[in-house]
Amino acid sequence: MKVPKHLAIIMDGNGRWAKERGLPRIAGHYEGVRRAEEVVEACIDLNIKWLTLFAFSTENWKRPEGEVKALMRLLEGYIRQNAKRLTEKGLRVSFVGRRDRLPESLVREMEKVERLRPKQEKLHVILAVDYGGRDEIIRTIRKMIETGSQIDESSFKLLSDFSQIPDPDLLIRTGGERRISNFLLWHLAYTELYFTDTYWPDFRREDLLKAIEDFSRRERKFGAVL
Repeated sequence: MKVPKHLAIIMDGNGRWAKERGLPRIAGHYEGVRRAEEVVEACIDLNIKWLTLFAFSTENWKRPEGEVKALMRLLEGYIRQNAKRLTEKGLRVSFVGRRDRLPESLVREMEKVERLRPKQEKLHVILAVDYGGRDEIIRTIRKMIETGSQIDESSFKLLSDFSQIPDPDLLIRTGGERRISNFLLWHLAYTELYFTDTYWPDFRREDLLKAIEDFSRRERKFGAVL
């Protein structure tokens, strides 16, 4: 089975999953963390090298204040409690997106875990937090102007949030929506897309394998004729 080297996931459906069970929306996010842990384990087993997870978008600030604060606490607490364990498992963790609007305590935890390096890197996990594709493009263009860089694709890639990371081979979106919602707009140019109606809290290893099996049957041409 052909396996993507870089997998990206839009983890959608947490709130709806919770609502259908009469639970507060944040309960769906806590369950979603468990699914993320399972997918990380599966990616290690499959020898996937990069995993990018869409954790919080630039548009998610429009959600109720209580939910946003709870999400920030969830992320900060998880990093603080699990940074060492993740590194020992062979995970490198980094973040993309803006940091100027995030709580300072969260940014400190993000920076701490980013400084850690596993003895043997098995998987690089990239969390997109306060990330938007349009925002990244604007920020990158500003860097190009400020540094006087050549205006070409190579310079853009070098100054983007994913400067040292290859473009995703496969994007999975859970939750039933068929759109990319301002995620990795530049980097998804030739990425294979896979959509499933399964809510993220219900997404299991077998669902991931189903998506990868579908990916392995596709013929990627990158604009050429094979």
